Order: sequence, then structure tokens, then C-alpha cells
Amino acid sequence: MTQKAKRTALVLGAGGLVGAAWEAGVLWGLAEAGTDLAGADLIVGSSAGAVVGAQLASGVPGLEGLYERQLSGAVPEPAARLGILTVLRYAVAVLSSRTPEAYGRKVGRLALGARTVDETERRETVARRLDPVTDWPGRRLLITAVDAVSGELVAYDAGSGVPLTDAVTASCAIPGVWPPATIGGRRWIDGGIHSTANAHLADGYDRVVVVAPNGQGNKVVLSPARQGADLAARGARVEVITPDADSRRAIGGNSLDPAHRAAAARAGRSQAARHAEAVAAVWTG
Repeated sequence: MTQKAKRTALVLGAGGLVGAAWEAGVLWGLAEAGTDLAGADLIVGSSAGAVVGAQLASGVPGLEGLYERQLSGAVPEPAARLGILTVLRYAVAVLSSRTPEAYGRKVGRLALGARTVDETERRETVARRLDPVTDWPGRRLLITAVDAVSGELVAYDAGSGVPLTDAVTASCAIPGVWPPATIGGRRWIDGGIHSTANAHLADGYDRVVVVAPNGQGNKVVLSPARQGADLAARGARVEVITPDADSRRAIGGNSLDPAHRAAAARAGRSQAARHAEAVAAVWTG
């Protein structure tokens, strides 16, 4: 890869249906302020970020159109929620794991044993969210997922031979909520399980902007801020954007409830103004 091709990277993190709306708002707000990140040499998408990243890289419906979609009354998928028991099992898996892979194996077992909607039905829902995008874009795009058995992180791209809709469905397969996706005879779960941003995949790029609806981390799952700091320590110019207090209120306590999409998108657009100068300095400075 040439130095020019490695210049800019945009990382879009996990955060549910509402987090995707917030990301769309942030991206549109930054574009309004003069910095359009859609032209990044690399886009990394995990879970919510996989959907937004695929649409952004394809150029359809464009940044403004993507933002406007979040404000529409159309419901892209039914509301869902992580149950208390599932959340507790997540917590136990974190406490009893030493690596992201070990954590992935434990929540992978949870996912494989959970009663959810049919896998084909879930894929059709993701396809509707991506519509009209069906194929991998020409721009470099990485979509993350985690092997439900080994806990291994994979980053699908156009050369993987995996259809884009399958890759995004796998990346959005929240354990205990949606079924693992089957690809190549293996079962895959949410890419945000390995980390909420997977910003380490932008290693080697000179200028990196991370937009992450979930800014949390723990002893196993590195936070976006920690990953951003690691990239900066290796010489990259980095800006990490996670929800501020207003955005957290707009997102609410259930990021899987589409009723909060519009408020989250507006909050993201408003928050972008406070990051615009720093993002411009990273992206073009």
C-alpha cells in the first residue's frame, strides 16, 4: 500500500441502532462545518458502524441523506433490549476473561444458546437497513465480526469473498439479542465484542478520526480513547469522538430502541460543532 493510500482512516464504532443514528448526525455535522470524512482512504465499521460505514463508503444515500433517514418515521427494525440476565452474563464473562478472545468465546456460547429470531429473517432486516447498498464499494472498507467459538476477530473486506450484507449482518449480531450469522460454516457475532471501536485496525494510517457511540472500556475490552492513544503513540494524528452528556441523554438507556434515533442524530449533529476544529486539524492540518 502506498503512503498516499494510507493517509486517512475513519473508524465507526458499535452502539446499536440509536448509536448508528448518532454517528450519522456527527458525520453530517462535521461535513456542515467543512470536514467531510466520507472520502477516507480506509473506513472501519463495527456493528452500528458497519451499517453506517457501508452506506458512507458506497456514497448512497450520501451524508445528508443518511442523516435525514434517521429523522424519518420509518422504523428500520423492531425495538429490542438486552435483558438483565444477559447483561449479567456479559459482566461475568468480562470478569472471568483475560483477553478479548476469551471474552468473545464466553459471550459466543451465550449467543449460540440464545433463543432469537430466525437467522434468515435477521439478514433480511439488515438488508433493508442497507438498501439500496448491496455490493462492496470501491473504497477500502473493513467490517468486523467475532468468531462465536474461537473468539477471534475478523475484518471482512471486498477481497474476502463474503457478500457485504452477510458481513454486516455478522457484525451486527449482538449476543443474546440477534442470532449469530453463518459464514463459511462458522458462526459469527457482533464485531463490537472485541472492542467497541476496533480502532487498532487503522494502525499505520497517518490521520485517524474515531466516532464511537460507546466510549466504554474495561480490563478486557479497550475503550476507543485507549485505542486512539495507542495509535497516537505510534505517530498518528488522532481525534476520538464519543457521546457527550447531551448525546448520552438523547441516546437513552436502550440503544436498540428506534424511537430514540431522531433525537440521537440531532444530538450528534450538534456535538459535531464542538469537535469540528480538532477534526479539521487532524484531517487536513
